[in-house]
Amino acid sequence: MSLRLLSNASRTLSAALKEMLSILTTPLVPAVLQINVNFVPTRIPRKRRLQMLAVALCSASMIIAPALFVFLCSYPPLWPPLFAYQFWITFVDKSPENGRRSSQWCRSLKIWTYFADYYPASYEAHLPPDRPYVFGYHPHVRSHRGAVVTFATEATGFSAAFPGIKPHLLTLKGTFKMPFYRDIILAMGACSVSRESCSNILKAGPGSAVTIAVGGAIESLSAHPGTADLTLRRRLGFIKLAIQNGADLVPVFSFGENDIFEQMRNDPDTTLFKLQRKFKSTFGFTFPLFYGRGFLNYNLGVMPYRRQIVTVIGRPIHVTQMENPSLEEMTTVQEQYIGELERIWHTYKDRFAKTRIRELRIID
Repeated sequence: MSLRLLSNASRTLSAALKEMLSILTTPLVPAVLQINVNFVPTRIPRKRRLQMLAVALCSASMIIAPALFVFLCSYPPLWPPLFAYQFWITFVDKSPENGRRSSQWCRSLKIWTYFADYYPASYEAHLPPDRPYVFGYHPHVRSHRGAVVTFATEATGFSAAFPGIKPHLLTLKGTFKMPFYRDIILAMGACSVSRESCSNILKAGPGSAVTIAVGGAIESLSAHPGTADLTLRRRLGFIKLAIQNGADLVPVFSFGENDIFEQMRNDPDTTLFKLQRKFKSTFGFTFPLFYGRGFLNYNLGVMPYRRQIVTVIGRPIHVTQMENPSLEEMTTVQEQYIGELERIWHTYKDRFAKTRIRELRIID
């Protein structure tokens, strides 16, 4: 009897594992399990090779930089300076909270020009440098290529388009614990997305600006090609921040940002989506399961597809500074903000979102 029960339990477990495997692998069949890999031709223009190399290096820098630190730790004579460096970034350096390490030289390196050839940008609004700004970036994806190119480099001419405005792209505070990598992004003007950091930057005076990817990790789970599903209704923190600091709100929408990667099917009723939501509620972040192209092929890997991203910076929404805005006041500003986002979408969708499968949606 016990053997029969054990056998039945084994078959049940096997069936459950097969179902889970099916859920996780079925969406990958077109890209991961296909037999014919579309390799890159041997004769490719040098410029395109350099573009791909720039994208590859930038994509891998988050791994390469800390790995270099670990490698250097294997050489005992370097332990004293490495220990001092680690102590400094952990307990002393406050650059991620004040934005004072931005380097125009780093932002203007030639590598960003090759990187940006993947992701061109467009500017629409006139922003006078007589006030601070909060740029709200949409959509929120795994890696904000359009945001990096537009706000963290000079490859698309931000300073020329908006003289007197100093942008700071905000990212997770934990990113600045990564040795060497933190110094690269600090030189690009990146800062922590903490409230302290935002306030310190905006209080620096006219022309100071922060860029926030508003939708959060949950919105990244909705980032599928041809869609624009934004998690925005409950996001009032960045609006409150702008009002408290007297900073005008500027909606920014990147057409094509969702198209450079494919993501496994994770509709709200799927097991995968439920697992991702559970992971988010437990750890505070989540991982979209994505795939793209390879360095030497067009259809298998984790490199982004060569698809255009066009970043449109909308018209600023003026706010009246107050210390404790009411929910009604914040909601009123939010409606103006959403209205400007929708105007951007309807103005440019037929030009930059020709392959869309549905219209812009505010899903939460």
